[in-house]
Amino acid sequence: MAASLKGNNRRSLAMERTGQWVFSQEIPTDVVVEVGEANFSLHKFMLVAKSNYIRKLIMESKEADLTNIDLSDIPGGPEIFEKAAKFCYGVNFEITVHNVAALRCAAEYLQMTDKYCDGNLAGRTEDFLKQVALTSLSGAVVVLKSCEDLLPKVEELKIVQRCVDVASTKACNEANFPSRSPPNWWTEELSILDIGFFEKIIAAMKLRGAKSLTVASALITYTEKTLRDLVRDHTGNGIKSSDTEDSDLRSRQRELLEAIVLLLPSERAALPINFLCCLLRSAIFLKVVNTCKNELEKRISAILEHVTVDDLLVLSFTYDGEKLFDLDSVRRIISGFVEKEKSVAVFNGGDFQEVCSTAMQRVAKTVDAYLGEIATNGELSISKFNGIANLVPKDARKVDDDLYRAIDIFLKVRRGVQNDFVSTILFAIGGLLMSR
Repeated sequence: MAASLKGNNRRSLAMERTGQWVFSQEIPTDVVVEVGEANFSLHKFMLVAKSNYIRKLIMESKEADLTNIDLSDIPGGPEIFEKAAKFCYGVNFEITVHNVAALRCAAEYLQMTDKYCDGNLAGRTEDFLKQVALTSLSGAVVVLKSCEDLLPKVEELKIVQRCVDVASTKACNEANFPSRSPPNWWTEELSILDIGFFEKIIAAMKLRGAKSLTVASALITYTEKTLRDLVRDHTGNGIKSSDTEDSDLRSRQRELLEAIVLLLPSERAALPINFLCCLLRSAIFLKVVNTCKNELEKRISAILEHVTVDDLLVLSFTYDGEKLFDLDSVRRIISGFVEKEKSVAVFNGGDFQEVCSTAMQRVAKTVDAYLGEIATNGELSISKFNGIANLVPKDARKVDDDLYRAIDIFLKVRRGVQNDFVSTILFAIGGLLMSR
């Protein structure tokens, strides 16, 4: 009953609005155009003068006097049809960046082209696109956003490609020669788009020679906007460790994150490591495909000398901070970095066991401090503690103060651990060198 009343209200509203601008009450209307639940009582001769599609429907109808026309599949629905009908009646209305794509599609659908009638709706919308909408980045992006509900018609009319071309060109120009503050304002503009159109713009920017840092800037803003509760809010407010069920929201977020990772620039140093760590934590939480998770691990491993203890902690705990994640990702990241350092040492003709790079020493210090932080967690087993500690080459530690502190914390938290367990830890890690 409620649905029926709602439909009747929509029909009444559409007919009431139409009655306000139908040019003459002296000539009775002779056709009702149905668009979804909205009905428009109009005059055939006014519509036929501009719309070749409606003319053909009337001419080819088997009914002697066609009084009802169903245009429910017109792009843009009742609101856009109303504007198209106003155009037929010569009633002014505003073409904007928000409705121009839908009006252009509706004009094509209704065959309101200049081929049928000079100065028709298709031509007017094309003029607006060329002279107004597609002259700025903001205009192109807003038009593109409106295209999300108009597929595939907007692609057939090349509106999507034109918007992508303009947006990518102007974004590249802004990145190189900022015209306003803040310099990365253009990344906020792009972040309103769905991932499909955003991908197209990023791909076009890469083809235009956009720098890796430029692409990275756009991706960071987009990710923080679209995955705000997972990436930007580092406290994870509102996210429980048990909230991993495959809901529609989490499924969409998973697909979005996997798509974002595919867009990351090839230059791995272009993205800050803390951002990559946030992405990986989200990937673990959302249970993305292994290829996505592996790519993030490799990127973090490649620049691990820049990692902080907080970055590693981001990877280690659930969003609510209550539980440890599986630490396999952290182990693989550290192991990958150590293997890279070994390869570099061999390539340079050195001995990795004798001389560790400054980067390796920095990572060793960070890992030991990290162990001290996670040692307080009762879930951390002795095997996992040893597993991470032993990844760092012994010679990478000038002194073992941080590691000794981590072991001390680990044992104090587990006062019931027997002495042979203590021996196991010390033996597994090797003799500790304390600073004096």
